[in-house]
Amino acid sequence: MATFKQVSKTSIMDPFKDILVNYLMPEKCYDEFFLQFNLLHVDCLKIVISKGLGIGIILGSVLVKLPQILKLIGAKSAEGLSFNSVLLELFAITGTMAYSIANSFPFSSWGEALFLMLQTVTIGFLIQHYGGNTIKGLGFLAVYCGLLAVVLSPVTPVSVVTTMQASNMPAIIFGRLIQAGTNYRNGHTGQLSAISVFLLFAGSLARIFTTVQETGDSLMAVTYIISSFCNGVIAAQVLYYWNSSPALRKKTE
Repeated sequence: MATFKQVSKTSIMDPFKDILVNYLMPEKCYDEFFLQFNLLHVDCLKIVISKGLGIGIILGSVLVKLPQILKLIGAKSAEGLSFNSVLLELFAITGTMAYSIANSFPFSSWGEALFLMLQTVTIGFLIQHYGGNTIKGLGFLAVYCGLLAVVLSPVTPVSVVTTMQASNMPAIIFGRLIQAGTNYRNGHTGQLSAISVFLLFAGSLARIFTTVQETGDSLMAVTYIISSFCNGVIAAQVLYYWNSSPALRKKTE
C-alpha cells in the first residue's frame, strides 16, 4: 500500500520540479498541475502566467533598446532624441529598481529595470557623444554611477526611495511629453527606433498584470499604467510619422 502511494505521487515532470518551483510556480501549484492534473486551477494559472510574463519581459529587456543603440551608432547621429527625456526616464527606472530592492520584491517583478537602466545610460552617452559633447557624456556616466551607488546603499533611507518611486509618475509623463514634443516640432521621429518603442509599450502593458499579481503594490501598478499610456503616445507618433524622415523633411522644406 505504501508503495502504491509513493508511485501515485510521482510525475514525469519530477526531473524539472526544482526549476519549475524555483522560477515559475510554488510547490502547491506544481502538485495541482502535475500530480492532481488540475490544469485549470485559476489561482495557479494566474501565478504561472504572471511569472512567465515576468521572465519574458526580463529576457526581452536585455535586447529591447539594442535596436535603438545600433541605430544611433549606425547613423552616427542622435537627431530627434531628447537627452532631457532620457534623464527623466533614467530617474524613473532607477526609482523603480531601488524601490523594488528595498521592498524585497521578486526579481521577476522588476528585473527588466536593471537591463533598461544599462541601455538607457548608454543611449544618454551616445546622445552627448554624437552631439559633440563626449566629455560631457563621460561626466554624465560618472555622476550617474555615483548617485546609483548611493541610492542602492543602506545609507539611503527607505522613505527617500519611496519618494523616488512616487515621483516616477510625473517623471515618466514629462519625459514622454518632452520626446513627443520633439517629434512634433521635427515632424518626424528621427533616430528613434520603432522596434524599441513598440517593445517598451508592450512590456509596460504586461507589467501592469505582473505587478498586481506578484507584488500587490498599487504605487507600482499605477506607475506602469501611466507608463503604458505615455509609451502608447510615442508608439502612435512612430506610426503617424512612419513615412517621414529627417532627409525627407528637409527636402520638403
